[in-house]
Amino acid sequence: MRAVLLAGGISLLLTLVGTRYAIRVLAQRGYGQLIRDDGPTTHHTKRGTPTMGGLVIVLATVVSYFLALLVTGRTPSASAMLLLFLFVGLGTVGFLDDYIKISRQRSLGLRSRAKFIGQTFVALAFGALALSPWLADERGQTPAGQTISVIRDPSFTLPFIVVVLFIWLMIAGSSNAVNLTDGLDGLAAGASVMTFGAYMLVNIWQSNQYCGVSPGAACYEVRDPLDLAIVAAAITGACFGFLWWNASPAKIFMGDTGSLALGGALAGFAVLTRTELLLALLGGLFVIQTLSVILQVGYFKATKGKRLFRMAPLHHHFEMLGWEEITVVIRFWLIAGIFVAAGLGLFYAEWVAGA
Repeated sequence: MRAVLLAGGISLLLTLVGTRYAIRVLAQRGYGQLIRDDGPTTHHTKRGTPTMGGLVIVLATVVSYFLALLVTGRTPSASAMLLLFLFVGLGTVGFLDDYIKISRQRSLGLRSRAKFIGQTFVALAFGALALSPWLADERGQTPAGQTISVIRDPSFTLPFIVVVLFIWLMIAGSSNAVNLTDGLDGLAAGASVMTFGAYMLVNIWQSNQYCGVSPGAACYEVRDPLDLAIVAAAITGACFGFLWWNASPAKIFMGDTGSLALGGALAGFAVLTRTELLLALLGGLFVIQTLSVILQVGYFKATKGKRLFRMAPLHHHFEMLGWEEITVVIRFWLIAGIFVAAGLGLFYAEWVAGA
């Protein structure tokens, strides 16, 4: 538990200090955000705001995780290393996307095919390794279960390739969902604080009720829950510290570097905690944002040019209705909090029923 607190605290301090330094360096180099011409006109004043702040989130998370282990004398686990691989890997894809936007001064970075290939490579590698028997512990538990579950593994298993493809779909969907949500000052960072905080609590609870330590009717057959809690605390602290500078009016944006990394990590936590389907509830805000884009595109094509929303993702629709940006952000934070509370409530209620 001491390592969890250390990781969160160190990560928070690193981002509070590191983001201020990053703002100065990125501004000096001219690494500023480009704004879409078809977006809300109020966003044009944000042109030139430093971006790629997700670098600070990724670096602070990795450094604080290993520092927490060093101080407490723990060794890295297979699950945590896999999650960090996913986190850094997708952050790298996002960094390339951001860098191309900045260097070529255009609102589009990596070609969609190149971005898709990068996400696919990282996701498939993560899925295959998470199910690999080479990474099984002494109890035979692999980091991920060969099934799809809400809170704990059911009795049946699925073919290896089916689960790997499902993990790939989850990671691609979740990373893009956070990317879509990162359109207003502090929106994605604030929602991420709550969702990763929820996974920190889930991992701590699973650690306390781990079948390898406390066998019983409602124990959890998971791998390395406490080490995953340390990573979750590190990401939560990093997002919290970054939010200090990213809240309206934002001094820096996380860019695709941060949003792809955070979205991928959410899917990674869902897979490694055996709560794949619960992510749809814990990350309900991100689901709504993604659905708004899918519905907008589908309706536009079906009606040959008509729009269901004034603009998608959904947060822009309310801006176009005249809501102030800060109003949209706070209300969407509240929605995210409701989803997180509902998800944690369902998780705990299932344990109570099983106990």
